[in-house]
Amino acid sequence: MTSAKVIALRAREARLKRKLRAHLKDLGFHKSADGTLVPPALDKETYRSIHSHQRSTKLAVHRDWIEAKAGKLNRYFASGKDVEVRSIKPRLELIVGGTWQSDLFRLAGLSWQIPISEGYGRRLRFLVWDDSNEKLIGLLALGDAVFNLRARDEMIGWDHRRREAALVHLMDAYVLGAVPPYNALLGGKLIASLMRTKEIVDAFNVKYRDAVGVISKVNKNPRLAAITTTSALGRSSLYNRLKLDGRLLLQPIGFTSGWGHFHISDSLFEELKAYLKQSGDPYAGAFNFGNGPNWRVRMIKRALNLLGMDPGLVRHGFPREVFFCPIASNAVAFLKGDHKRIRYGKLPTVQDMSKLALERWSIPRSQRFPEYSEWLAAGFVNALREGGATTKTRGGGDQRGLGQRPTR
Repeated sequence: MTSAKVIALRAREARLKRKLRAHLKDLGFHKSADGTLVPPALDKETYRSIHSHQRSTKLAVHRDWIEAKAGKLNRYFASGKDVEVRSIKPRLELIVGGTWQSDLFRLAGLSWQIPISEGYGRRLRFLVWDDSNEKLIGLLALGDAVFNLRARDEMIGWDHRRREAALVHLMDAYVLGAVPPYNALLGGKLIASLMRTKEIVDAFNVKYRDAVGVISKVNKNPRLAAITTTSALGRSSLYNRLKLDGRLLLQPIGFTSGWGHFHISDSLFEELKAYLKQSGDPYAGAFNFGNGPNWRVRMIKRALNLLGMDPGLVRHGFPREVFFCPIASNAVAFLKGDHKRIRYGKLPTVQDMSKLALERWSIPRSQRFPEYSEWLAAGFVNALREGGATTKTRGGGDQRGLGQRPTR
């Protein structure tokens, strides 16, 4: 490398360091005495505030797309007057890419204050419809479970080899939420209750039972044993005590350790990647499916190391609550390898679960808080145009999604 290139690279390094420090300071982070990155607070509003830069960037990037699609898709969003709570009839529709349904999923997802994930690997994306009025209740999307998740792994009690073989039987709910006015009726709880239904298992089997793994190149005969999910905003008010007909649907199993990349803006990430490339580091262009969901974090750590900065800056310190939804009656024993055959028993249908959820949550909520009826569907797209949020939380409690895949 010539002296001119060395000088240019060092100048770039100095600028990058200043930008990173200034960015983290602007977000309210500071360092503890031992050098650990400390968030400004751990309340829900701080969680949302830390994500606001990502959301603003995402809405700006999609502004023209929103204008192009909103006119045709706005008809699927309900006003409060369109919703007769006792008549709500939920239905899951599996999305095929490149369709208007896929566009509707994307448009609805832009409403969350915390940007939703794109998912990776295997994906099952659903629109949740209200067949009583042909309006959208919300979204549900399942993707591949991450390899390392301490709370889950300790709860199951599997070793590294068994986890590698059995992870194919797990999915993660990386998008889950209701849109207005259904979010005001605790529609997020209703949608969460639909994870453990016959329709979800059937959709999984149709798409993946005969699929060959991209990495392994073999068919591992996947069976959906369980679904995991994590809160976006610390302790979850949506998933805790989610019980129907005496059955706890999601088991709280611990918290994440607060590692990730959402506090590093997309523009800074691109600068770090370009810096690695200029430095001749092959990792800058090494991403592909087989490298896994944590590539972005590993790339940031690699760049920080090269800059002479603490790679521990990827530990943002925001823990997320982890939940485990057993689909099979012997989910843990099957995942651990103690049982060779999966046992579902009689799984409830979407219709079964919906009736219970409406009686348990939505109908009482509508009686206590009738303001949902004042919502106007036009407010949905108008809020997106203005950069506001129509959906603060996961349908009345918690919304997860971090631009890319959240890391644990």
